[in-house]
Amino acid sequence: MKTNLTSTNVTGIERKFIIAWVFGLLFYFLEYVVRSSPAVMITELGKVFHTDQLGTSTILGTYYYTYAATSLIAGITLDRYGARSPIAIGTGILAIGCILFAVPLVITGDIARMLQGAGSAFAFTGCVYLASHGFGAKYIATAIGATQCLGMLGGSAGQFVVGPLIHNGLNTNIFWIGIGIMCGIVAIALFVITPRETALPQAGSGRVSIIGPYKIVFQNLQSYLSGLLSGLLFAPTTIFAMTWGVAFFQHDRGNSYGEAVLICSMVPMGWVVGCPLLGWISDRMKRRKPVLSGGIVLMLFSLAQLIFFPQVLPASLSMFIFGVASGAAMIPYTIIKEANPDHVKGSATGAINFLTFSITAFLGPVFASKYGKDLLTAGDPVLHFQHAGSFLLIILGIALIASFIIKETGTAKTIEHE
Repeated sequence: MKTNLTSTNVTGIERKFIIAWVFGLLFYFLEYVVRSSPAVMITELGKVFHTDQLGTSTILGTYYYTYAATSLIAGITLDRYGARSPIAIGTGILAIGCILFAVPLVITGDIARMLQGAGSAFAFTGCVYLASHGFGAKYIATAIGATQCLGMLGGSAGQFVVGPLIHNGLNTNIFWIGIGIMCGIVAIALFVITPRETALPQAGSGRVSIIGPYKIVFQNLQSYLSGLLSGLLFAPTTIFAMTWGVAFFQHDRGNSYGEAVLICSMVPMGWVVGCPLLGWISDRMKRRKPVLSGGIVLMLFSLAQLIFFPQVLPASLSMFIFGVASGAAMIPYTIIKEANPDHVKGSATGAINFLTFSITAFLGPVFASKYGKDLLTAGDPVLHFQHAGSFLLIILGIALIASFIIKETGTAKTIEHE
């Protein structure tokens, strides 16, 4: 997207966008801490909200409904108004949601989690927007991978760091208020630092100009395939590693709380390596599909080994490999940007976020009702773990098929029929 900036110093503007991107990474880091940390405090949150594990999971799952819906708003506001106000407002909404989550009522828990999801929708979309204005086009996949890397560090910290703190007596209310204050500080910094942009004139009525970019994106089959692939690849990590994983490893595999937290935290730690690595490989190859399909195959093998042959590798190593391979989930974000015109890049990112987390919002309750609700009462824990894992393998199998269907968008692509 070409933006009519008030300054003609392109190099200086790019530098300012890169600085803003760095602060955007802090937003994205904190957003992932907020997203992943409930996995290590499900029991404590159940006591706070006076509900069981399934009830707690329902509260936590409301995050993905508003995240998906608000992603569309985030994309269009970035295209229309630039990053300064939208990304700062998003961070502020996340801050309010975190502080409100400390109120011990189910209704406020639902509202707070929905606010967290709504604010978080501006994090990755905003970072991609800032990066695309600060870095050259040939580095876009690498920049997106690096962005996701910082988010995954937050996801890992939300379990590996927060887990021991909660286990050693840190009050969950103090944690949520503290993380909310940090988000508020970042919101102010983003508003001050992000370059101001002059909005481009919009053709037609406001309603038409808002719908127009998404009409372009959603008329493109590549957009749907990108969203489907990303959603199917994110679902196993989001539903299992970042929500149910700790409880499953404790009850079905007999691991201690500390061991279960360490095992699950290896997935986002793997993302830290896999997202920039696979993005860099894709940029070097100038192709998207081989890296995407290869990552899915490795995800399938590592998860199948963990489920059916757990004695072959330690669970923590299996989950780390799985996390590295799941860095392939970021490749569709590059594909959808390359498959749509420049002036709808923000909307394209919002669209894929909407599709991705709509899939998570749908599959999460299905997994919870089929395998989560009877976690404590399963007669055969080993078989229960295998059945739950097989559900995730089916999801990845569908993703592999979709990876063969989607078109190559890399610059080294072979000639294809349009």
